[in-house]
Amino acid sequence: MFIYRDEYFVAINKPNGLLVHKSSIAADASEFALQIVRDELGQYVYPVHRLDRKTSGVLLFALSSEIAAKLQKIMESGDAQKRYLAIVRGYFQGEIKLNHPLTNEAGKVQEAETFFKLVKQTEIPLPYGKHSSSRYSLIEVFPKTGRMHQIRRHLDHLRHPIIGDRPWGCNKQNKLFLEKWNMNTMMLHAESITLPHPVSGEKLEIKAELPGEFLRMLEELGF
Repeated sequence: MFIYRDEYFVAINKPNGLLVHKSSIAADASEFALQIVRDELGQYVYPVHRLDRKTSGVLLFALSSEIAAKLQKIMESGDAQKRYLAIVRGYFQGEIKLNHPLTNEAGKVQEAETFFKLVKQTEIPLPYGKHSSSRYSLIEVFPKTGRMHQIRRHLDHLRHPIIGDRPWGCNKQNKLFLEKWNMNTMMLHAESITLPHPVSGEKLEIKAELPGEFLRMLEELGF
């Protein structure tokens, strides 16, 4: 479970579908990352940041409130770099720096910035709508701010929705993937976090391996 561990904080590779902690909006869930990590370590832990339930990848937990505060400050200051990988609809072009404000659940408009970079494009002989083939892209994503569902909403805004995303994805594509490959997992993975250690200042790169479904779809789509 642990991909990094020391006396100050730990990191796990969170699987798709696992909530970070209990939430009133997900009454169906019986397991939570916070409780699993707490029980594994036998002590209370403090979530440093969050990942959507549908997103897999690097998730940090501090072992004290003091370290949690330091790590959160590092995250907010821009000294930490998060790198995500995503499979999206269509041919993504080059590099895009998007500044597009988002409205939160309380109705407040917040600045939101994300940097996107193309890794690879693919085209497969699978008819889709009026097209005789289907096009997809594997991209890197570097969020500069941490708004709710920021990456998903920004990619929807760019008309390159993440495969398997709901509600900001493409329902027709999601149906296609379910029928063709029995795949309904969101193709968004928090692949790494690079940050200074909250105590020593040493530069750390914490990486999380891609989950099986992501690897399967890379192969099926010919990346």
